[in-house]
Amino acid sequence: MNHAQLRSFHAVATAGGFTRAAAALGVTQPTLSAQVKALEDGYGVALLDRRGRGIVRTTIGQQLLEVTRRMFLLEDEARELLERAHALATGHLRVSADGPYHVVPFLAAFARRYPAVHISLAIGNSEEVLSALLHYQADVAVVADLDEDPRLETILCAENRLVAFVSRQHPWARRRSIRLADLEGQPMVLREPGSMTRRLFERAIAKAKVKPRVVMEIESREAVREAVAAGLGIGVVSEPEFGNDERLVSVPVIDGDLVLREYVVCLKERRKLRIVAALLDLVRKEIA
Repeated sequence: MNHAQLRSFHAVATAGGFTRAAAALGVTQPTLSAQVKALEDGYGVALLDRRGRGIVRTTIGQQLLEVTRRMFLLEDEARELLERAHALATGHLRVSADGPYHVVPFLAAFARRYPAVHISLAIGNSEEVLSALLHYQADVAVVADLDEDPRLETILCAENRLVAFVSRQHPWARRRSIRLADLEGQPMVLREPGSMTRRLFERAIAKAKVKPRVVMEIESREAVREAVAAGLGIGVVSEPEFGNDERLVSVPVIDGDLVLREYVVCLKERRKLRIVAALLDLVRKEIA
């Protein structure tokens, strides 16, 4: 059995397409396509259905992916075993997070301790972050309010309330606090549905039977801030992430279950990998 063909299939099946997989492996797309086709032709099976720029795994393709995941996990563990003698003198730590506020201090401490390890950080909403972890595109994730999942190893690293925020010209700019009921019918600018901040907020207003008027949905915190600063409506954010923008004023919401819990997470099957274990140990010490 050809190892390169299996590696090519695994990369395409995991990335969801040939273009991203080729970039990840550092090969050309035709080379990657030829490797996968050779594997399929060699065994007379269809592993991937090509659909435009993307792919869909066939039933046998999905079954093979489960095998290659275990195969390459063992390969990663063998590589980690050989690199332990170097005390993390090399390596690449891939982190996915729903925002920079909680994760950056941990990564800064990690970088000071292991300066030769390359760190990459991807920022997305909670759905994107968790998907990256579950699809082996990240080694560790930092994400809010997780549902219980037996596949995951979790460490609670922060608990913060959500606050509303408005522009300095808004009538609420001088208020010390509001209640959820005050948001009834008010224009609001919210993150996209995949955002955990939005999910938590929507659960709270549904329980309080409050219906604000959502005038805009935006896929980034920065864009929400700009929209609120421009006077388009009221925003909601985790209190530590509010920042120091002179155009904006935070207004605490004094009722409702608006506590956002942030977790450092990895797949249980990968928690013993040296680079993952090193970050988890550091996180536990930092929050102790």
